[in-house]
Amino acid sequence: MSIAEMAAGTAPAATRGGPDEIARRLESLPASFYVWHLVILLSLGGWFEIYDLFFTGYIAPGLTRSGLLTTTTQAFFGFSGIGAFVAATFAGLFVGTFFLGFLADRFGRRSIFTWALLGYTAASVAMACQTTSGGVLLWRFIAGIGIGVEIITIDAYITELVPSWMRGRAFAVNQAVMFIAVPVVAALSWWLVPIAPYGFDGWRWVVLIGAAASMVIWILRLYVPESPLWLARHGRTEEAIKILATLEAKGGAAPARPGKTADKAPARAAAKVAFADLFRPPYLSLVVLFMVFNFCQAFGFYGFANWVPTLLVEKGITVTKSLQYSFIVAFAYPIAPLLAASFADRFERKWIISGACVAIIVFGIAFSQLTEPALLILCGVLLTAANMTMSYAYHAYQTEVFPTAIRARASGLVYSMSRVSAMFSGFIVAYVLREAGVGGVFGLITTAMVVVIVAIGTFGPNVRGKPLDA
Repeated sequence: MSIAEMAAGTAPAATRGGPDEIARRLESLPASFYVWHLVILLSLGGWFEIYDLFFTGYIAPGLTRSGLLTTTTQAFFGFSGIGAFVAATFAGLFVGTFFLGFLADRFGRRSIFTWALLGYTAASVAMACQTTSGGVLLWRFIAGIGIGVEIITIDAYITELVPSWMRGRAFAVNQAVMFIAVPVVAALSWWLVPIAPYGFDGWRWVVLIGAAASMVIWILRLYVPESPLWLARHGRTEEAIKILATLEAKGGAAPARPGKTADKAPARAAAKVAFADLFRPPYLSLVVLFMVFNFCQAFGFYGFANWVPTLLVEKGITVTKSLQYSFIVAFAYPIAPLLAASFADRFERKWIISGACVAIIVFGIAFSQLTEPALLILCGVLLTAANMTMSYAYHAYQTEVFPTAIRARASGLVYSMSRVSAMFSGFIVAYVLREAGVGGVFGLITTAMVVVIVAIGTFGPNVRGKPLDA
């Protein structure tokens, strides 16, 4: 349920098949095989989004080896270095999340979900064929725009297809499926980047393999229905009822979750909200809260995820060993959300996020102090697990608190702050690492996590067990 929408409600929905009735029936859906099937299909699409996002670091040595980019540049913001490649990725993500989040609200989750995948896949293919640094950076930026649109669309999509009582588990499974891409892209890069099969640079093969495979998922996505709640909110009630009837019929064999939604007072239909209204009450406080959260959480996530090999080298581990340790740590990405699914819907999202941030601080400090390989790997795994727990929880949280009419654009707006943070965190982490060492890096991460805990713990709304748009 959106707290903000309660304040913006207008007249009660009049028809039995209106948005309020659709919302109540969605809330009563059982955890059927068909619902989980849809979550998996959406997550498989997200798999390639993560693959595309994470190969940024893994193919960097190949880009350097091919002479397209350099490891360092004379200028701080040089456009011929790997730093520019990373910055182009997150600049595109920022544009996609900040400026284009409205697309999924206007044209529907399903269509934007499909075309965003096609768009960033085409851009990645174009990037793999470039022979100049400028061409690589341009097409990487364009691909980043598509990935940014895709991220927020998937979050809104899943939020509206599953009832609140299982939404935490749905996002945990979603994150687990998507992040299987991390060890896969790590293994492919480890194998292909150092070589040039058929005279074609290995890094190009890594990019093209992901693009080719994503086309299979694009076909499968044609079997994913539109969000019935989005349809209902846009006056397409008949289509919404047909899709909802299918969801209910295919879930008939599964045990329905006992609920009290039928006894609740009628929900109120949402008023139309313009983008500018997000910066006025009742939405302003939520927008500011999640902007602050996203800006800070990116330091915890990317400050470690993008720097594991380098941090290990700074602690005296050889480059070869650091890559080996990083590959082992990468397996925590898909496993951690599956384990978190066991408690995903038992606690409020804000306390799960806060608890994960505490764990990030504890394991981060331990990582900065230890030198024994086994303990370093253990701390790295636990730190990654804490990051992934925070990740699945906030992806659900920041879509639940906004109403259906503006869910994608509002979550895109606040999520764009993590793209800004990630864009500059690399430069900041590099500076802190040089000036204060590994301990200084985790001091920076600790500060960011304390801000998250205070902000979310104090001002974060409760959402557990509350249906959307009620």
